[in-house]
Amino acid sequence: MQNNWQQLLQFDQKHIWHPYTKIPNPLATIGVQKTAGSIIILADNRELIDAMSSWWACIHGYNHPLIQKAMHKQIETMPHIMFGGLTHQPAIELAQRLIKLTPKGLETVFFSDSGSVAVEVAIKMALQYWISLKQPDKKHLMTIKGGYHGDTFATMALCDPDNGMHHLFNNSLTKHYFAPKPQLGFHIDSDNQDINAFKTLLSKHHQTIAAVCLEPIVQGAGGMRFYRPNYLKQISLLCQEYNVLLIADEIATGFGRTGKLFACEWANITPDILCLGKSLTGGNLTLAATLTTDVISQTISQGEPGLLMHGPTFMANPLACATAIASIDLLLSSPWQQNIQRIETHLQQTLLPLKEESGIKDVRVLGAIGVIELEQDNLGEKVQAYAVENGVWLRPFGNLIYTMPAFNIPQQQLHKLTKGIILAVKKALSEYIEQN
Repeated sequence: MQNNWQQLLQFDQKHIWHPYTKIPNPLATIGVQKTAGSIIILADNRELIDAMSSWWACIHGYNHPLIQKAMHKQIETMPHIMFGGLTHQPAIELAQRLIKLTPKGLETVFFSDSGSVAVEVAIKMALQYWISLKQPDKKHLMTIKGGYHGDTFATMALCDPDNGMHHLFNNSLTKHYFAPKPQLGFHIDSDNQDINAFKTLLSKHHQTIAAVCLEPIVQGAGGMRFYRPNYLKQISLLCQEYNVLLIADEIATGFGRTGKLFACEWANITPDILCLGKSLTGGNLTLAATLTTDVISQTISQGEPGLLMHGPTFMANPLACATAIASIDLLLSSPWQQNIQRIETHLQQTLLPLKEESGIKDVRVLGAIGVIELEQDNLGEKVQAYAVENGVWLRPFGNLIYTMPAFNIPQQQLHKLTKGIILAVKKALSEYIEQN
């Protein structure tokens, strides 16, 4: 089996694209044969504790029996059916749950395949809304620097224009308005300079702006930055004042990651459009959703051409919808809030002391998210390799070493996870300091 794996990995390295990699891939990928809970079992039978919950998604860990049971049941009856002109119970029940759970006022649901597409649909909703109101000049978007909204062309245009992953395409992307980053810190007493800068830009261009799109409270892959709820509250009020829609991208923060079921709850706001994905199915299948208000959906439906112009082939896939229902029900029946508090407390106790270490720019924790920001941006690969040696799976981005474990990770594994991260970071920094 081991020899077969070597052949498979060699083929993979030469022929298969992985996220943000070259062909052939100079960094050999690691073979995985099995998952269980928060454990990844590698091809060579080593076990790693997953610090990433597969990019935020697997909030219950892997292979949860209740979700698997629901998936098997749906596979046996109807794994897929087109959503054009047809409907099915899993889609209806999932929509009912989402409307009940999300901030009050979001009454219609559009299902798609991925987070990027959910944001694409949100953008299309916003533009069609103003077209239906015969205000086609409102065709631009506004966002804040430091954000990340996806890899498709419309969403790339909303990612950070300077330090984001997509600067290569800047000349081909639609130009939008970027306000300065919100001040860093969830609990800070702010002087509101960031809000004032946002208001200045919005007041100048609001007649051509269809919507503001941002990640509430936590800016994810664009910088892993946390900001204060009052900033989000003020943004919501400004959007109302200047007659601009608000799109909340909760692909990464939805379903409990920050300590609230949805990050918008920290500011007690309801956006005009809400995007969900990642943990919607507990990381078991790809599925996303875009929710909006009756006002927006009715305006689009009564305008020209009277249809929301989007329709994925696998829209509302029954298997994915049934999986999402099982994941949501599992989450709500679990002590998820206590688990988030348990993880947050542990991350604070173990990671925050690293602020005193040379070479570390900042350490921050919010909910089940821990971030170590290094001063150097070229140590991620070493930190990752040393973490694997310590039995932990990490996926650093630039100078950001971060963890978002499954909510139900056992405490013993959580201890091993943070210990492995700390040792890996310290070793990489020590080597760098010695060499420089």
